[in-house]
Amino acid sequence: MATCDTILFGAFHMQSHIAREKELPAVLRQTLIDARHQRGWSQAELGRRVGLPQTHISGIETGKVVPRFDTLLEIVRVLDHDLLLVPRDLVPVVQSLTRDHGSPGAHPADDEDERPLYAPDEEPDEAPGEEAQRPL
Repeated sequence: MATCDTILFGAFHMQSHIAREKELPAVLRQTLIDARHQRGWSQAELGRRVGLPQTHISGIETGKVVPRFDTLLEIVRVLDHDLLLVPRDLVPVVQSLTRDHGSPGAHPADDEDERPLYAPDEEPDEAPGEEAQRPL
């Protein structure tokens, strides 16, 4: 049986007790900034791509503006990222995976000494497209 949180509203009291965030978390804002920088885009360029003025992008990145959810989704999509709902008990695992994804040396295929397991066998002195002379 799955566990879920239920929010019940009284018949006459429909106001939510969930507090609205005053700014996006710093780590999320920094991720957006880093993704924009990786593309070589200015705030104005990102704004142009999502239909917002540069001042609004600046406000989001500095924490002065909290974007609507659909605006945040559009910014994230344009930056080729995704937002995920992750069960709390799996958050540390997902964080370690995403943290390792961006670190140097996290991709063994990038190291010259290591090859992925699926790499074809080639002799080091073979030129590409040239077959090695192997004994039968």
